[in-house]
Amino acid sequence: MKIKLFATLFALMMLAGVGVQAQVKIGYTNIDYILGNIPDSKDIQSKLATEKAQYDKLLQEKIADFQKSYEDYQKNAGTMSAVIRQDKEKSLQTSQEGIQEFQQNSETALQRKQQELLAPVMDKIQKAIDEVAAANGYTHVFNSDAGYGTTPVILVAPESDNITDLVFKQLGVEAPAEAAGN
Repeated sequence: MKIKLFATLFALMMLAGVGVQAQVKIGYTNIDYILGNIPDSKDIQSKLATEKAQYDKLLQEKIADFQKSYEDYQKNAGTMSAVIRQDKEKSLQTSQEGIQEFQQNSETALQRKQQELLAPVMDKIQKAIDEVAAANGYTHVFNSDAGYGTTPVILVAPESDNITDLVFKQLGVEAPAEAAGN
């Protein structure tokens, strides 16, 4: 008896579910392409290039100081006592480790800065995608590019479902001429 009741309820739920299904409309865009073609991206690149140049300048100064100390050590190593030579070697090693640490720290700082600068721009792009999707009845929007060196997420799709130009318009940016293909 319980099995018949369960089967009947299951059948009723399945029939009820058939009439409730919503229309699915799928669109796609290329977030990296949009990011690379909006003015905010150029500002971010400029700020990162300025910060990188500062790090590079300081790194070059550190390397030049190290090279000068190393050349001085090589020139005078033969006349140094063992204690002085060991002290100079330890100082050179510490300097070299400091250079390597600075390189790692500056790379990490640049990555953090890039994430910090990109976050509000990515939020702005996502908001524009959400608004375009809502205004045009899209229930799902995919990113057509999974990143450099990867297989695209969208392998085949009608061009009419590409919302990239609409996202540019929503952002108030003129779409590049080749945007339709991305």
